[in-house]
Amino acid sequence: SCALHFAVGLGVVSSKGVQYETNNLDFKVGADGTVFAAREMQLPPRQIAFMVTAWDYQAMERWDAIVRLLVGEKIFPHSVHKQKGRKSTSLEIMQPPSDMLLPWPQHQNSNGLRRQKRDWVIPPINVPENSRGPFPQQLVRIRSDKDNDIPIRYSITGVGADQPPMEVFNIDSMSGRMYVTRPMDREERASYHLRAHAVDMNGNKVENPIDLYIYVIDMNDNRPEFINQVYNGSVDEGSKPGTYVMTVTANDADDSTTANGMVRYRIVTQTPQSPSQNMFTINSETGDIVTVAAGLDREKVQQYTVIVQATDMEGNLNYGLSNTATAIITVTDVNDNPPEFTTSTYAGEVPENRVEVVVANLTVMDRDQPHSPNWNAVYRIISGDPSGHFSIRTDPVTNEGMVTVVKAVDYEMNRAFMLTVMVSNQAPLASGIQMSFQSTAGVTISVMDINEAPYFPSNHKLIRLEEGVPMGTVLTTFSAVDPDRFMQQAVRYSKLSDPANWLNINATNGQITTAAVLDRESVYIKNNVYEATFLAADNGIPPASGTGTLQIYLIDINDNAPELLPKEAQVCEKPNLNVINITAADADIDPNIGPYVFELPFMPSAVRKNWTITRLNGDYAQLSLRIMYLEAGMYDVPIIVTDSGNPPLSNMSIIKVKVCPCDENGDCTTIGAVAAAGLGTGAIVAILICIIILLTMVLLFVVWMKRREKERHTKQLLIDPEDDVRDNILKYDEEGGGEEDQDYDLSQLQQPETMDHVLNKAPGVRRVDERPVGAEPQYPIRPVVPHPGDIGDFINEGLRAADNDPTAPPYDSLLVFDYEGSGSTAGSVSSLNSSSSGDQDYDYLNDWGPRFKKLADMYGGGDED
Repeated sequence: SCALHFAVGLGVVSSKGVQYETNNLDFKVGADGTVFAAREMQLPPRQIAFMVTAWDYQAMERWDAIVRLLVGEKIFPHSVHKQKGRKSTSLEIMQPPSDMLLPWPQHQNSNGLRRQKRDWVIPPINVPENSRGPFPQQLVRIRSDKDNDIPIRYSITGVGADQPPMEVFNIDSMSGRMYVTRPMDREERASYHLRAHAVDMNGNKVENPIDLYIYVIDMNDNRPEFINQVYNGSVDEGSKPGTYVMTVTANDADDSTTANGMVRYRIVTQTPQSPSQNMFTINSETGDIVTVAAGLDREKVQQYTVIVQATDMEGNLNYGLSNTATAIITVTDVNDNPPEFTTSTYAGEVPENRVEVVVANLTVMDRDQPHSPNWNAVYRIISGDPSGHFSIRTDPVTNEGMVTVVKAVDYEMNRAFMLTVMVSNQAPLASGIQMSFQSTAGVTISVMDINEAPYFPSNHKLIRLEEGVPMGTVLTTFSAVDPDRFMQQAVRYSKLSDPANWLNINATNGQITTAAVLDRESVYIKNNVYEATFLAADNGIPPASGTGTLQIYLIDINDNAPELLPKEAQVCEKPNLNVINITAADADIDPNIGPYVFELPFMPSAVRKNWTITRLNGDYAQLSLRIMYLEAGMYDVPIIVTDSGNPPLSNMSIIKVKVCPCDENGDCTTIGAVAAAGLGTGAIVAILICIIILLTMVLLFVVWMKRREKERHTKQLLIDPEDDVRDNILKYDEEGGGEEDQDYDLSQLQQPETMDHVLNKAPGVRRVDERPVGAEPQYPIRPVVPHPGDIGDFINEGLRAADNDPTAPPYDSLLVFDYEGSGSTAGSVSSLNSSSSGDQDYDYLNDWGPRFKKLADMYGGGDED
């Protein structure tokens, strides 16, 4: 035994007012949870245990804890903290194995308090990464206080044990020693959460599972890595010190809460080192690069290359790991250089009357960034061109100013121009920069005199005169002006366009005279105006010419007599049924037209006897019959028409009037119209007869077509359907036969041209589609003058004659051919039978040759048995 002086700290996570009690009088627990010995005492040889109870009278809750003290070379008091509302026990863990806390067996306390089941609570286990071993390496030993009574089996579960990554940790199931099997990598996984289990040999749970937290201790095994190997930034030239440029960033995979992952930046080199070797600085913690010196000038240095280094271990170059990246800083242009003319004066020349001509090219120099708004030149004329004859355009490639003529210049008005021009940039100059004296220049432009075309001062020129002026009359002088006052030149005139060829022009002075009488009613006049064009040409080098238009307005005179309208009309043969409205047409215009005067002439006297004119107004009158009846026919009625001109003109016009019988509506009847056309009764009868004959011919044609269709149907019955070869040989334009008929004379199949050819043929070879030879029937003679009562008899006689005519068409409708195969002249018709009977005579078939003898016997032999 030995004397013991010690204190163990207990704590309850709860509100204030918690009181502690213990069941061992040798120990006391203070208000702050400190366990201490109440007196100097002798400990048992191995261990001592007692229970501590915590009471919270406000919440009416209670907590129990068992404290075991082990006696050994070194004593490690162990305390367990239990959260509010949970009952707890303790399980000691030895690390290393020689210092092991063993649970003692539980006993019922002397006060009769119920023993509370405890949970395991084990402090986190720290494992350094990249350990060199040897492996497996023991981490901790776990033991239950029940292993003294029964055999215990230990196991662990979780990521790193039985879940991927597999078997990073394992445990000795008998001793409870847990091992790590390989080096750890914190950047791969920084911590593991396992659960330890204790079961008996039957697999029954002995203790509740305990949580094991394993943390991998970081080592500085990763260099800082820049996000980009090359960074691009820019800064305006002339920027003040402290101007932000760009930010570079490097990441370290190590723990950023430790020095292993704390990165610091610094600038290693700067290229070029002009105008200073330290133009930029970098914030060691954020990586922001800013200017530190003045003097950035794009025209001198356009780009800087800065090497930046990132080092961990808070930038300690002796212990930290480093990496580098490149920062390319472009100095951007600002308009700090005004454009300047390369010379103070420019010269050019331009021909007069020309536009869009480049007179001079103005060259400038600008040291700013080419093809940028700071470099692009803008030109303007500040004096010397009040009328705006010139403009200056900028060449986008060369930046030159092209002085261009936009408004034609006249040598006779200005022989030269003195321009003052100024150049600037599209972008305004930077603050503090003034325009240069060389940004202004003078431009001298000489105007060249060229031969200009003569022109007519009054173009189009209009003159007025009456039509009908005699030939050779002087109308006007149409002269031109030569603008070349400083050239002694002569102008000659000629006609360019004179549609009616009415005018002449004097080639020297431009005097216009008439070459014919001007007629306002001519087709060349439009709206009373005649238009002609003339040419004026000088004798310069090269010659130049101009055109002028002369318009002649012709005043109308009464030189056209009126004409009667309409030229033809028709009226009824009896008066008061209808009338004819007449008017007049006059080529003249007012006042040489209406009102018109219409009257009938005195000669011949029949005109005034049969007709009368009634005036409606100044332009219209009515012509009507005076007598009660006028025979139908065509009549020429003369009428005198007089206009209102000064002096008036008269004209006798003829109107052709058709007089015809009318119906009750006053319209000409059909017969009346024919009679009015001058046809007599005989002519009308002849027309009717022609109509009847035409109808008869149509009727005959229809009857003939029906008979032909009937015969075609009858002849088709004479051929056996199986022997019918019409679908195969109905081609008349073939020039050769088939395999069966190439040995025959095909000329016999040709249509005979004359009847002699038919008559001279040998019997039995005549074609049935030729016209049969026989006596011509006697058709009835057509009477010269037909009578309506004889038409029906005439038609019936013609039909009977046609029905009994063996030579009448169609004699080729059967389409039976001579050659149908080798050794046969006509083919077999023995299978043909007919059950039809009729009263038609088929005896004429005997006249058609031996091929039709069978048909003659079948149809012409009399009645069937």
